[in-house]
Amino acid sequence: MFPAFSAGLLVGLNKTKTMKVNLERKNDKFLFEAKGASDVPVFIDNKTDEPSKGASPMELLLMGVGGCSAIDVVSILKKQRQEITAYKMEVEGQRKDTGDAKPFEAIHVSLHLEGKIDDAKAVRAAALSFEKYCSVSITMQASVKVTYSIVLNGKSLNVLDI
Repeated sequence: MFPAFSAGLLVGLNKTKTMKVNLERKNDKFLFEAKGASDVPVFIDNKTDEPSKGASPMELLLMGVGGCSAIDVVSILKKQRQEITAYKMEVEGQRKDTGDAKPFEAIHVSLHLEGKIDDAKAVRAAALSFEKYCSVSITMQASVKVTYSIVLNGKSLNVLDI
């Protein structure tokens, strides 16, 4: 347990839930295997050693934003009885050079949906995900601008007009 938790620094926060992952070094370089509650392994590696055997920590952040939103959008559209025949995402992060660290300053997510999906429902599902439900992008909001665009059946939708 981290000292911040045992010191009671989280007292007063509503509905606090703790998550935990474990990492184990797998070679004499930088390859780690991470597992969470699901016990599904994810490999993390340093991109300076080629060939890499895992995703970089910064790639995992982008995957987290994309995966979280994708799950939200599919869930919302299924509840609205929309027929999704294909769903792809491209998540791109812009990093700033602050010396040693290079944190993200902006992330853009392009959602590519196909199927019998109403334009307004696709836009609303994405808005709900990024503004209300996606814990990953909401966690990053304070320091990273997260934007999104939607392409539905090959047509770009204006997320502000609907």
